[in-house]
Amino acid sequence: MPPMRLFSTPQLNPATETGWRRRWFDIIYRHDAGMPRNFDLLLVYAIVASVLVVMLDSVQRIHQSWASWFYVVEWGFTLLFTAEYILRLVVVRKPLRYAFSIWGIIDLLAILPTYLSFFIPGAQSLLVVRVLRILRVFRILKLTRYIEESGLLMTALWRSRRKILLFLFMVISIAIVAGALMYVIEGPSRGFSNIPASMYWAVVTMATVGFGDIVPQTTLGRFVTSVLILIGYSILAVPTGIYTAELASTIRRSETAHRRRDNRACVVCGHEGHETGAIYCNRCGHELPEHVDL
Repeated sequence: MPPMRLFSTPQLNPATETGWRRRWFDIIYRHDAGMPRNFDLLLVYAIVASVLVVMLDSVQRIHQSWASWFYVVEWGFTLLFTAEYILRLVVVRKPLRYAFSIWGIIDLLAILPTYLSFFIPGAQSLLVVRVLRILRVFRILKLTRYIEESGLLMTALWRSRRKILLFLFMVISIAIVAGALMYVIEGPSRGFSNIPASMYWAVVTMATVGFGDIVPQTTLGRFVTSVLILIGYSILAVPTGIYTAELASTIRRSETAHRRRDNRACVVCGHEGHETGAIYCNRCGHELPEHVDL
């Protein structure tokens, strides 16, 4: 699925370009001054507050004193985010596309745990309910929609996915080889009980974390460890370099495209960002208003 499907702004149904649906579409999906900006700020405050409630509720001493209040406040946030989610589905042209997009899934994760914890019965499920409550911190991901330039970051990540996946495959291959070597060299008697455990040691060593729970004791094992540490230092910068290069390329493309576009919006479908000098909307074909300089 291309990145534009994942991160682009949903489209309004042309059959409902006027009335309350058009108004709510502009409020929810636009980020202009006025009501759209106030709506964004309200959601940001609600997201931060809801995450703080979950964090405070995880402190046992605070939970014992304020559990009932946290329960009421949590359901208030859940109803608020549910109403927002339903509105987003109602005003777009293709609700299913939005529901299965990145933003739609994040919005669903923000409200689903509360409803699941409500319907899971029985005392034995209390631990599961506790876990579901912690999953509400996914709401913090909703903030990325309101962070400027987040689309550029995600687009760059999507475009560099093949290179990063190839890099991860190489790292896994090195971990398998090093783990197998250390299993043969050190053996179970020195903590390398099996190849998966040795692979865990290899990953920790390449990441230069060094927990110290598994330590090589033979000379050959220490030599392999030294080589693996040097390899780790060499490859740690690879994904950063890949992503940085792709991000710079994405920014250049965005700046070039922005210079070729103007600020006219179609009076029928509301689509913006047309090519400079365009006469008709490239989405619905309606005649565009006269050119307005930036």
